[in-house]
Amino acid sequence: MASLERNNKLLIELVQQPGNNSCADCGAPDPDWASYTLGVFVCLNCSGMHRNLPAVSRVKSIRLDRWEDSLVEFMRETGNSAAKAVYEKCVPAFFYRPQQKDCLVLRDQWIRAKYERREFTGENSYFQQAYSSDLFESTLWKKGKDNKQFLKRIFLLSRKDFTLRYFIKEDSKVPKAVICMKDLNAVFQPEKINHTNGLQISYLHGERMRNLFVYHENGQVMVALFNAIRATRLAYLQKKHPTLRDSDLIPQITRHCLKEGYMEKTGPTQREPFKKRWFTLCSMNRKLLYFKTPLDATELGAAFIGTESHGYSVSESSRSSRGGRWHCGITLQTPDRQFVFMCEQAQDQMEWLEALRKVISQPMTPEDYSNEANLARGK
Repeated sequence: MASLERNNKLLIELVQQPGNNSCADCGAPDPDWASYTLGVFVCLNCSGMHRNLPAVSRVKSIRLDRWEDSLVEFMRETGNSAAKAVYEKCVPAFFYRPQQKDCLVLRDQWIRAKYERREFTGENSYFQQAYSSDLFESTLWKKGKDNKQFLKRIFLLSRKDFTLRYFIKEDSKVPKAVICMKDLNAVFQPEKINHTNGLQISYLHGERMRNLFVYHENGQVMVALFNAIRATRLAYLQKKHPTLRDSDLIPQITRHCLKEGYMEKTGPTQREPFKKRWFTLCSMNRKLLYFKTPLDATELGAAFIGTESHGYSVSESSRSSRGGRWHCGITLQTPDRQFVFMCEQAQDQMEWLEALRKVISQPMTPEDYSNEANLARGK
């Protein structure tokens, strides 16, 4: 018992050291588990994924399980920083490194890529060459534009002309769509798509945002496509902005929305009845988009969000008497129009206000001014 307590105390001291005090895989603080075959400290969630790799990783609780002296010594000699120098030695700049709040498939495939496939140790370049190849092909299940049915489609990513094409059949000569990397975004949406490996691909089609919802049963296939898209997007941005550093371009490759969810909205005269709509706010393009449902292929409309000095503001508004079911109001003021939205709960209202104010507080870029003018012309 004395040895057990001593070894657990030693492990607790080790996990408090810089580098060890956050999960080696997702960055979560204060990890309570460790892989005694890899020498890394991990959080509870990531320890579960390590259990799925018994040939590579074996895990124990640093507080509850029994640790032999030799294993404690191995953890002392290795630790997160030393393991990272081996297993993350050659991670490409474009490769997405999941964080604690990212979805399961991203975190699972990151762990498998590091320890099971050893993609980043420098031992072989097969995977990195595949992500950055001139052509990257995947066969995915894609949701129909006007129905809920998912059908097989062939997707072809081209680094040569910075496009993503998809075809209805394998022998199709003409693609159903050609998507330019300029306005493409990809983000995993498992809950929205109702599939663990669900990916949403968004792009501008004319002046409106178009969404594709796709999945593959194999998580590795989906994450490989996602990182291939990121590799192609980075190459496009490097060509477009040759003077910018990669560190400036990486946040622009793919981006999460600041906030998504239902609100009720009324029309431009504010005398129209309120209608329930699905809203998406993205800080990169400064647009608040709205759809009839979360899985709509095309937006119904959009509002550009500028800065306070250009006439944009957002505030809490009082309960409406115009027939809406929800009563936690938001008023968005733009130079051309006042938008009124209603949230179901006060918590939703607070989160939307915070997200909108965050966008308004960010200075506008030359591209933002161009997007604002284009949206105004399109109305």
